[in-house]
Amino acid sequence: MTSHKTAQTMKPATAAKKLGVYLEATPPEFQEGVVSRDELNALQADPPEWLRELRRTGPHPRPVVAAKLGISIGGLTRGGITDALTTEQIEALKAENPAWLERERATQAEVRQEALRVKEKNR
Repeated sequence: MTSHKTAQTMKPATAAKKLGVYLEATPPEFQEGVVSRDELNALQADPPEWLRELRRTGPHPRPVVAAKLGISIGGLTRGGITDALTTEQIEALKAENPAWLERERATQAEVRQEALRVKEKNR
């Protein structure tokens, strides 16, 4: 008895999440199809121009925006940011440095410091 190995596929939303890009900004053919594990690996290994451009200029999904700002996704929500942002918008926000962003960065720093303290304690 032989088993036939079928290609593992994922929805475009899952693939976009794994690639760190905003699904709505991807080409229609990416949004409308399914992505195999091999195709995903190929996109990661040798990204086409559209993927390189999306990663460079955005719009970026919320987890990427939060990481670029150095805050949590919850912090984005508390700051009123609910949509994807471009790199230019993120840089403008960093330059403006509103009070909510300063607070969220401080909170994030405290969270990291506490996580480090707990890790050291458990050694």
